[in-house]
Amino acid sequence: MQISGIHHITAIAGNPQQNVDFYTAVLGLRMVKLTVNFDDPGTYHLYYGNEVGHPGTVLTFFPFRDAPKGRRGTGQATTIAFSIPEGAMGYWIDHFKGHNVPFENPEARFDEEALVFYDPDGLKLELVAYADDDRLPWEGGPVPPERAILGFYSVALSEEGYERTAALLTETLGFRATQEHGDRYRYEAGAGGPGAVVDVLCHPTEIASRVAVGTVHHVAWRTPDDDAQAAWRKTIAALGYNVTPVMDRQYFHSIYFREPGGVLFEIATDPPGFTKDETVAELGSGLKLPPWLEPRRDLIAQALPPLWLPGEGSQ
Repeated sequence: MQISGIHHITAIAGNPQQNVDFYTAVLGLRMVKLTVNFDDPGTYHLYYGNEVGHPGTVLTFFPFRDAPKGRRGTGQATTIAFSIPEGAMGYWIDHFKGHNVPFENPEARFDEEALVFYDPDGLKLELVAYADDDRLPWEGGPVPPERAILGFYSVALSEEGYERTAALLTETLGFRATQEHGDRYRYEAGAGGPGAVVDVLCHPTEIASRVAVGTVHHVAWRTPDDDAQAAWRKTIAALGYNVTPVMDRQYFHSIYFREPGGVLFEIATDPPGFTKDETVAELGSGLKLPPWLEPRRDLIAQALPPLWLPGEGSQ
């Protein structure tokens, strides 16, 4: 058993329209699913990714309009990195200047170049230029395909100490240690490379995190099917972690637990995928609800704020 990489990452946003505008019109991602938080259907759940929302490309958000700002710190995934083609960094620097996106100068890290930037809620993001990422971007967006985001590169976890988190990653989840520099310890899953990288940052003097607007809610790891997920649940529970029952998220099945440093982990199945209830052409074009919420559709829709989707009208 081995985790093959990142399945998706979920963060918390403020204004949902601002979130849609940034991730579609500025970053050039496709909205692949518009639904609600199944555990709190009074708010949207927004999914962005490549054309069909392949695992390893999907960033999702719970937007809460009146929620307080969060705080990056220990016990949290603090940075989400996207992979872009080698040679595309100059395009993105000019692109960010043109859209008034706050960013920092590119920095060298291991054998890569990383550009830190921030979304409108202050979520910390990165672009990493990589030569051998053969994933396909969303070609229907505003960013030229030869410069477009290809999916996740990595996620960084900020921890008071790294040893117990590292032990879970390597001894249980099947990651392997690959590089380290200063307080950054790198691990890779499966075949490695973009979408399979996690950096553990050892920050013993950093303040504890507060998960709210502008921060990551959880990191989901990939597993191929329900049988593998059931085996993972049994293994993780046997180690003494509090792990949830399998939860039906319609587009994947999920289990959740907290790693030793406090970051919420999910293990999600690759299938059934986002075309379960929409064709590829229709993805993200209308509000989709799971069967148990359909009887409440009118009430749910009335409680949600209007949302203008890319190239579409208000929902």
